[in-house]
Parts: sequence; structure tokens; C-alpha cells
Amino acid sequence: MIAQLTGRILTLEADRCVVDVNGVGYLVHASTRTLSSLPSGENATVLTEMQVREDAITLYGFADSAEREWFRLLTTVQGVGARVALNILSALSPRDLIAAIQQADRGALTRAAGVGAKLAVRLLTELREKAGGMPTGVGFSPVLPPVGGIEQDAISALVNLGYRRPEVATAVARLLERKPDVALDQLIRDGLKDLAR
Repeated sequence: MIAQLTGRILTLEADRCVVDVNGVGYLVHASTRTLSSLPSGENATVLTEMQVREDAITLYGFADSAEREWFRLLTTVQGVGARVALNILSALSPRDLIAAIQQADRGALTRAAGVGAKLAVRLLTELREKAGGMPTGVGFSPVLPPVGGIEQDAISALVNLGYRRPEVATAVARLLERKPDVALDQLIRDGLKDLAR
């Protein structure tokens, strides 16, 4: 099995890319979310899932492990093949997918190409129990944070940069005590300096 590729991104298309690994070009199908994160002409690492069928060996690529785990789960649902799973992950991030399932939001799921009302209901029914334990992506916790406020925005931005939520929350709270009227961009910059120590 091929679980990861590291190489130069030769081409980026609407639903796939070619990754050059030491002179071998691997065709990798991916969501638009993953493809938009890849640097054309530069080196990158793509997590992969390989599917072997009688007539084809296909690689599917992901920017992070959360998206790959969701792909695996989605393809267990009857009527959801690899292409539909990628369409769902193009329309909804793992975090948005959890929220849609928890809120039984059929409309959010039907935004994905190939997902009609019946399939959306099946997804909601079959994944309701499993969604809570699924990853939400880099830096996100399964419980959705409250919306709004400069403090939450700064914490979210710093967590998305790879810092751990508890450390970030402490640093941001400390900085806001010193400068309560600071702008968001300055707070994020100060937070980065504080966390780098």
C-alpha cells in the first residue's frame, strides 16, 4: 500500500494532480480543498489512500489525516464511492461535516455533487453515531468552539498554525490582560512571539 507521497507537484487539475517522486509521476485524485493547498511546481507531502480493483489501481490524496479518515468512513456508506466522497470533502471540511451531521443538516450535504436528498438522509443516519469520534482537522477539537470575539479568533488562528489549544488560550488571555484594545492581527503576531519562547 502507498500511504504517502513526497515529491514535486507537476500538474494541478480540477480533481487531480501529478506528484513526481524521483522521476515517477503518480496520478492522485483529491478534493478541491486538498488541491488548493498544494504548491504547483514545488515539493509537498500528500497523504494517500490506495484502492486496488480488477481494472485499476487508484490513488486518492489528502492534505491531512483528518480528511483521509473521513474519506475512509464516507466510502463505507452504501452509495458513496470514492468520487462522491471527494465531492463531499470538497464541499465540506471535516469540521463542517461533523457540524452538518450533528445538526442533521441535509442541505449542507446536498451541496456536494452527486449527493441527493436520499443519500444525504442515509449519510446522516449511518454517520450520526460515528461523527463525534472523528477528527476535525489540524488544530480543531471535536467540540465546536463558541463563535465570535477577538480572543476566539486569535486562538483559532494560532491553533490552525499548529500550536496546542491550552498553551494558545493561556498566551492569548495573558496578552489581552496587558493590551485589552489590541487589534486581531497584532494579537496574533504577539501570540506567535510569546509561543515561540
